[in-house]
Amino acid sequence: MDKFTLREAILDDLPHIVNMLASDKLGVQRESFTDPLPEAYVQAFDQITADPAQYLMVMELQSELVGTLQLSFLPYLTYQGGVRAQIEAVRVHNDHRGKGLGRKMIMRAIEMAQKKGAHMVQLTTDKKRPEAIRFYNDLGFTATHEGMKLHF
Repeated sequence: MDKFTLREAILDDLPHIVNMLASDKLGVQRESFTDPLPEAYVQAFDQITADPAQYLMVMELQSELVGTLQLSFLPYLTYQGGVRAQIEAVRVHNDHRGKGLGRKMIMRAIEMAQKKGAHMVQLTTDKKRPEAIRFYNDLGFTATHEGMKLHF
């Protein structure tokens, strides 16, 4: 496999990240990839990158941005005041799927969570994404809880 780099996102990465978020069957319904990007994306990016409990990861392959995920560290009173790591918004560019890149990003996120002392890594994936469910199961994640959301 070609050499890849995993690093923290910078503002110049934002259009590429939003493009990946908008380029799947569910994202196309909720994201707005326009030029220029809606200001709400810039504001969210600024909030995420200013928060030490957040890490917005990107993956570069031969100078091309090909993947992203967000890792959040959430303090809890449960588990004796433990910290959970939450993985969200995992995307690999359509042209690069099936090459093990998503696995590499998730494994790096797990390593980062362990180094921060998290007692678990959790994530959600939409039930309309059976391929994602298989992917996470293959990585050792198990569906131990029933997730619920209330959209506004």
